[in-house]
Amino acid sequence: MATEDHGYSTGAVAFAFLAGAITGAVTGAIGGASTALLLAPQTGAETRDMLKGYAKKAEETVLEKAKEAKVTVESALEKGREFIGDKKGVLSAAFEAGREAMKKERA
Repeated sequence: MATEDHGYSTGAVAFAFLAGAITGAVTGAIGGASTALLLAPQTGAETRDMLKGYAKKAEETVLEKAKEAKVTVESALEKGREFIGDKKGVLSAAFEAGREAMKKERA
């Protein structure tokens, strides 16, 4: 079971993962297009159509990964807000307890 805490937030890890996935998708699309151009001789019109198809597929992949990243970041932000809210409540209670202790000490 992984209970180790290395100081990285869930959002940061997810963002790094998705950034790598997007980079991989774009690199793969470029590599595939380059290989196809070098290994499959065809007319200029066919090549342009093929490149348009690769570009469209790469664009769709990037947009999909960006949506996933947005959901992940929003989730991490919500968890952060909840954490801050919880800690704010704890601090408020501690300050109030301190005030009450000071009042009793002064009385």
